[in-house]
Formats: sequence, structure tokens, C-alpha cells
Amino acid sequence: MPYSELVKNFGRIRDYLREFYVYGFKSREEYTQKSARSYDDERRRVESWLGDYMRFGKTAEGKNVFLSIDSRVSQRNPLYQAWKAKSFTDGDITLHFYLMDILYEPGTALSLSEIMDELDGRLAGFQQPRLFDESTVRKKLKEYEREGIAVSEKRGRVLYFRRADGKAWEELVGRGVWDCLEFFSEAAPCGVIGSYLLDRKETESGQGNGSRQGNGSGRQSGDRRQSGGRRQSGGRRQNGRQGNGCFAFKHHYITGAMDSEIVCLLLQAMREKRFVALETARGFHGRETVPEAVPLQLRFGVQSGRQYLMAYVPGKRRVRSFRTDNLGTVKLGENCGQFDEYRKIFQGMLPHIWGVSTQGRSGQRLEHVEFTVAYGFHEQHIHWRLVRERQCGTVEQLDEHTSRFQAEVYDASELVPWIRTFLCRIVDIHFSDKKLEEQFGKDLEQMYQMYGLGPEEGEKR
Repeated sequence: MPYSELVKNFGRIRDYLREFYVYGFKSREEYTQKSARSYDDERRRVESWLGDYMRFGKTAEGKNVFLSIDSRVSQRNPLYQAWKAKSFTDGDITLHFYLMDILYEPGTALSLSEIMDELDGRLAGFQQPRLFDESTVRKKLKEYEREGIAVSEKRGRVLYFRRADGKAWEELVGRGVWDCLEFFSEAAPCGVIGSYLLDRKETESGQGNGSRQGNGSGRQSGDRRQSGGRRQSGGRRQNGRQGNGCFAFKHHYITGAMDSEIVCLLLQAMREKRFVALETARGFHGRETVPEAVPLQLRFGVQSGRQYLMAYVPGKRRVRSFRTDNLGTVKLGENCGQFDEYRKIFQGMLPHIWGVSTQGRSGQRLEHVEFTVAYGFHEQHIHWRLVRERQCGTVEQLDEHTSRFQAEVYDASELVPWIRTFLCRIVDIHFSDKKLEEQFGKDLEQMYQMYGLGPEEGEKR
């Protein structure tokens, strides 16, 4: 059978991409799910898209093939190819889009204090203390005036701001659409849609898609190895930063691109209030089939970039989570008449879900976790960090130098990695799951031993 680059079943390609990138370092002989001939066909197909990122290494077991992608170099997700530099701070991006939204209506004219109130209302619960001060917002509005994006007018002694009318605004929208697509294609679920539109724009403008290819040079982010050899598709070699967009990412989570089809089907099922049938991909625990589930929400890990489906499983009579990269297939089912009821149940559970787990190891319905931190006079940011980073629960400031966090959650073990980041500040901690509390203490003792410290010396530090 001659080699063909055209693909009907993306699920097969998705499996190989995971083996080459997510898991990696498997030789031809170690990949036993398909025949050696199928392996060679799919490897050549992947290489035709991602040859600049292909790496080869030789071990005693044989030749290993893997993908090495440096997120510091690749501004655009190269895995989208399998489906077909001015930088900004988080605050810059957030303020820009909020101001554009607040002043979107042509007849809306607001004073600076009214705009600040609007910003505070939209950011309530996400950031304390105030993320933007009046001086920052005033300077941004004045900058928009100079660019012809906004207009100011005085009413008495108060200055009011509104969006500009006519051509300047239309030109802004025209430019802003492509900037939005740039950001959407790299940061949002199903961002491959934005990538398709960007390809079309570049083709129509005569740029082609040459600027969308990357160089794959440099060390890959994470702990993946890099071999000295390099093999490229079609003899193409490019240097420098990939793309010419206006966004650069410190942490670029690109593997979600492989799950775009799965995520799209799940979003469709949620919009149409349908059941779905799920089958997990082959992994350490084999395959699992869930013939009936009600998808309720997609959740995203901001540290790992992983995507999770939260779904009600009638057979188990509970809400459980599924990693989207572990889902092999998703099939749409019949309409679910109780969808709104299940969604309401899930909304009631959210105040007790820290990550994605809805069931702890202790067997208790809810587990209690509580810890107290102490900090110095100039370290009030410790308290605000507790407020800002908590997923649920409450933070109480006991005095100028002490704060307490407490929460009732389904699985207290999900909090442990976050709690560890406060170790040098914690003066008291309690878990209702005593086994977890005991394990937490053992982990500390083991850390003291690794650094050659006694418990007392470790506590002082």
C-alpha cells in the first residue's frame, strides 16, 4: 500500500502523536499496538508535518523516535499541522479586553470612577487587592485617545470616556480580530479553528504558511531528551522565532491540540443536552467503556495544561472526571431530559471541588483541611496569595501577621501540592483524613533527612 498523507481517522494519528510526544522514547519494536508496517506509515506521515521537531536516539533496545518542541521558540502550536513580538503582561491583556468590553456600546460614556467600578465588579473574587489603580487605567485611556480608539469629553468638572465612532473604531476592530485569533488559537480549547482562519488570512495576503513552520532547534521544555542528530522533511530548515505574532508564551501547553475533536464533540453534547458514550484509550489500566454519561463541564489545569471532562455517570450515580487525552472515542447519544437537574447538582458541588476529584480516599463525603500561616510585617502578599490562589474555602486574617485557610472539600489530597508551597510559613495544620495528615508529616521528615536536618532545625527554617 503506497504511503499517503491524507487521513480519515484522526484518532489513529492522535495515538501515535501521544506515543511520540506525550510518552515518547519507544522504539519500533516496543510499539506493539499495531504492526511494524503501520508504525512506519504513521511515523512517515507525522514526519511530513513535524519533521523539524523530529528527534532520534539510539539505545540498547534500538532506535527511538520522539518529538522535541521548545515552547520558548514556537509561538504557534506546531501540532495544529497534524490537523491541516511585542509581548504583553497578563495585566495588559486583561485590562485591554475589559476596557474594550466596557466601552463597546457607541453611546456609553463613563467617568474614570465609573470605569473603575465596572472593572472591580468584573474582577470581584479573582484578585485582591485591586489589580489596576486609577493611574494605570487613566494612562491607558489617554493612550487610546492618542490612537483614536477612545474619545474624552468634559461634563462640568468630570471627564467622561467613550469609544470612538467611525473609521478609527472599524480599523481597530479589523486589527483586533486577528490579534484575538492569534491568542485564541494558542490558548483556547479547539484553538485549531483559529489556526485555520489565520492560515486562510496569510494565504489570501500572499504570505503562504511558511511563517507558520518552526525550527524545532534548541532544548525542549520539560524533561525530554534531545539527540544530536536532526532529520528534516523536504530539506526545509528555518531559524529564529516561529511566526510573527504579537504573543509569546512562557508556558505553552500544546498537547490539547490533539484532543480538539474530542473536546468539540463534548461541547456539542453539552450545548444540545445529550448523553455521550465514552471509551478511554489504552493505558496502564487498559480500556474502560462508559456507555452513558452526561457531560457537564470542561475544566483545565493551569499548571499542567491538562483538560478534564466533568460528567454525571447514571450507572455510578455520581459525578466523576475524565482526562480528555485519555478518551479514545466520544459518541453522541440521545437527549437527556434531566440535564438541567444534573447540572444543578454539579453547581452545588463546585464550592467543594478543588481540582477535579469528587471522591476522597477517606470514604467521608467531605474532608476538612485547615492550616495557619505566619508572615512578617512586609509580607502581606502571603495573605493575598492565599486569597488569590484558593479554588474554594475561606481565608481569615487573624492578626497583622497570621492568616488561616480552611475548606471542606471532596478530596483533601488535591490541596497538598499547593499547601507545600507555604511550608516555611505554616505554624499549624490539620486534616480530617488522619492518614493523609500522617503522610504529610512523614513527607516532611523525609525531606529533613534528605537535607541532613533534624525536625527541630527544620521547623526553625
